[in-house]
Amino acid sequence: MSHRKVLTLAVCAGVLGLMLAFPVWGQDTAPPPSDAGRIAALETKVVDAANTGHNAWMLTSSALVLFMTAPGLAMFYGGLVRKKNVLGVMMQCITLMGLNTVLWALVGYSLAFGGALDAKGDPDPAAGGYSQWIGNTQYLFMNNVAHTWDVPKGETDETNGGRKFEMEGKIPRLTHMLFQGMFFIITPALICGAYAERMKFSTMVVFSTLWGLLIYCPLCHWVWDGGILAFNSKFALDGKGALDFAGGTVVHISSGTSALICALVLGKRHGFGSQPMPPHNLTYTVLGAAMLWVGWFGFNAGSALLADDIAASAFAATHFAAAAGALAWAGMEWITRGKPSVLGAASGLVAGLVCITPASGYVTAMPALIMGAAAGVVCFYACTALKSKFGYDDSLDAFGVHGIGGTLGAVLTGVFATRAVTDSAVSGGKALGLFEGGEILSGQVVAAAVTWGVSIVGTFIILKVLDAVMGLRVSQQDEIQGLDLSQHGEEGYIFI
Repeated sequence: MSHRKVLTLAVCAGVLGLMLAFPVWGQDTAPPPSDAGRIAALETKVVDAANTGHNAWMLTSSALVLFMTAPGLAMFYGGLVRKKNVLGVMMQCITLMGLNTVLWALVGYSLAFGGALDAKGDPDPAAGGYSQWIGNTQYLFMNNVAHTWDVPKGETDETNGGRKFEMEGKIPRLTHMLFQGMFFIITPALICGAYAERMKFSTMVVFSTLWGLLIYCPLCHWVWDGGILAFNSKFALDGKGALDFAGGTVVHISSGTSALICALVLGKRHGFGSQPMPPHNLTYTVLGAAMLWVGWFGFNAGSALLADDIAASAFAATHFAAAAGALAWAGMEWITRGKPSVLGAASGLVAGLVCITPASGYVTAMPALIMGAAAGVVCFYACTALKSKFGYDDSLDAFGVHGIGGTLGAVLTGVFATRAVTDSAVSGGKALGLFEGGEILSGQVVAAAVTWGVSIVGTFIILKVLDAVMGLRVSQQDEIQGLDLSQHGEEGYIFI
């Protein structure tokens, strides 16, 4: 090798060494992050991971609540009617899944949750104002409902008028909308049990639309969006408001009392009281009840809106109440009739679930057992002795289970609710239920009474208007033929 080549290689090696020793000339090396910076970055990752978990749980809960309507409620009710009407009641459930989803997306969610209160409980002008009576247009046509994980950025983003409202606590607003929309679907579906086998399908569609928008949405706003029945709301009618964790008033009292009015206004089924009308397929009913039991975990535990200890407590309370309700109803049959029935056990577990709904996030396990057992006994008498005494034809006992069970649950929440499991942001560290020296019972009674009144009057008016405009019942001939054929041109069972 020539001396020139050796010299060239030596120079190159020297330059390379200098570059490695001084990677950036004329610029200081960035200092390592401080301990505070590392901690902040770690906290951000932890919060993001937690929010992802909360969102996953809430999406699962949304699916579970939808599962309650179909196949759960569709099979539960479908088995209780006569075989000539099985498709009719299932069609009602499926139709409401589609119809109420569209209504919720267009206007329902905004009517129920439009507007916001600030940290002091006063109307927030940034949310377009607030009314304690009904939601505003904030979420009309899904406006302002979008997903984001970056709350600070969302608050200063100019794309939605300078501020976004995409988060509801720790979950995206979009997820909250979906979860609450499933409640909007199942609540009017519960009423189907009262007018089963005799209401015109076209009338059912219009009735459910009007009932959902004019009765459900305002009640939802009153209880769950700071309105006139909300706990500790400045707008509460009695100055206290009511605790309703998952829908004792909003869902069960409203649908149950409305079901009673439907049964009274429509009148009895042809042949009721003179012809036997037994359930045609109790296998469907039992399977449907089991599906409702499973779906109710999303209904109640999901109402925590987080995957936390309160959700776990609500999950346990829900399970215990269902178990106690099933045993209590079957036990009452054993005592009064000499043997328990499968239908009784299925009805009892649903009664227990209904009763625990408003209390599930506020009571411990043992009161949940008591509430479930009480519901099994009380609803048993409501569906037998009470119904027989007054002679109304609540076809599938929607009033006896949901109206009575929901009222019992709302009142007993005022007895057993405890700050031991209730979110401190709700309880404020103060005693709640009667058993721990609290004073919320009167607020629970007021909320139940207001819900009864609004549901009864509103349902009566809607039915009377529809009766005058389009009629409520199918003809006697169509009723005798069955709604499967007369309303849908199909049969549930075709054996070849």
